[in-house]
Order: sequence, then structure tokens, then C-alpha cells
Amino acid sequence: MVLSGSFQYRTRARSCGAGELMTPGSLFLGNAGQHFECGHEHAAGDRCLSFRYSSDYFERLAADAGAGRGERQFPVPRLPVCRELSKFFAQAAAWLAGPSGDHSYDRSWEELSVELAAQVLSLSHGLWAQTSEASASTLARVTRAVRMIERNLSSKISLRELAQAARLSPFHFLRSFEQVTGTTPHQYVRRARLRAAATRLKREATHVLELAMDCGFGDVSNFNRAFRDEFGTTPLRFRRQDAS
Repeated sequence: MVLSGSFQYRTRARSCGAGELMTPGSLFLGNAGQHFECGHEHAAGDRCLSFRYSSDYFERLAADAGAGRGERQFPVPRLPVCRELSKFFAQAAAWLAGPSGDHSYDRSWEELSVELAAQVLSLSHGLWAQTSEASASTLARVTRAVRMIERNLSSKISLRELAQAARLSPFHFLRSFEQVTGTTPHQYVRRARLRAAATRLKREATHVLELAMDCGFGDVSNFNRAFRDEFGTTPLRFRRQDAS
């Protein structure tokens, strides 16, 4: 799980191009025995959380989740930012900032890892036909825009400003950004803000209105609607889930 920063990720199966751009909210995948390489040609610094499964254990998880024998490995090297992963990222980020030495957290992490494995297997096969490698130049340009978004997440950034940072026309930037990240700039920003808000909901007692404003939403009704669309529940109910 990429929690912050950005970098390139290459596997032996997909080594002919510039690699995949990993951004906050994306998840890179590796099969047993598969070699991979990470690099920072166009960016510096990242913070990630890894889940490692033994081959036998993952095989059992895949079978229990209904995956056929040909569907028990990842056919793609990464999953882009998407709605189906948002709750996992928000929960993991909140727990990482939680108290250490609490054994209930150990059980929660195990449950999350099981649910994550099943979801990722399903998503990776569904996205197989959508993957396409970008050139090194395109990767560098989109990375500049992603870093700009990270630095100004709660501020209003226009498509024109992002395109200027990438040194592309708005039309070509929009196409390039979606090719590299798997989502549009607007969707990427909204999901990043929602993950940040969901993480704070788990960690803080901040009023929802104040939190919505801090995370770049113009009003609380818009925030509540977007939050329900992303996480399938209201902010207050999300805050109470798994509370102990």
C-alpha cells in the first residue's frame, strides 16, 4: 500500500517500458518468486505498508474467495487508486497511528489482510484488460502533477495548473494522467481527500464540518455525499465502526 510519496515499480513480466507509477492510494502486487524493482527517477520519498502471505496460505484464501486455479496469481503489477481500496487505506493509516502493544490491533490487522487479499485478487483480474505502459517522459510529467497535488491537497488546483506543471496541454494531460494513474485528476484529488478525512475520523474527535473544510470540501453536504459514495456509509457511522 502506498501511503505517501511516489515511485516507479517494475517487474520482470513488465520490464520493457518505464514501469508503473505508484502514487498514494495505489497498491503494487507481487507473486511468489517474482522479482521486482523500485526506483525514484522522477520523485523522491515514499511510505508504504506491506502485506506478505505464504504461498500455501494465499492459495487457501484465493480458493475460499472463489478464485479458479488460473486466477490465484496477480495478472497485473499494480492496482491504481480506486473506490474499492479506499476503506483499506483509511483503516490502515488510522491503525498505523494508533497505540502500540494493543493485541486487538493484531487481530484487526489479520482480518484486514484476509479481506484485502480477496478484494485485490478480484480487482486485479477485472483490470487486466485496462493496463497499458506509459513512456518515461509521460511518467515524469504525470509524477510532477501528482507531487503538486500531494503538496496542495486541501487547496483548489485547476486542470490548467496541473497541465502546466506537467508541461502538457489540458487535453493531452487529461489523457496521460488517466493512462498512468487509472483515474482522472478530479477523481484522484477527491479520493485522496476522502482517504485523508476517513483516516482523521478514526483518529480524532474533530467535528465533521471542520474536518470537511480542512480536507478541501466546500460544504458538509457535499462531503457527506462524496463520503457515502466512496465508503458506503456516513462519516459518523464510519467513525464508530471497530471503535473500542
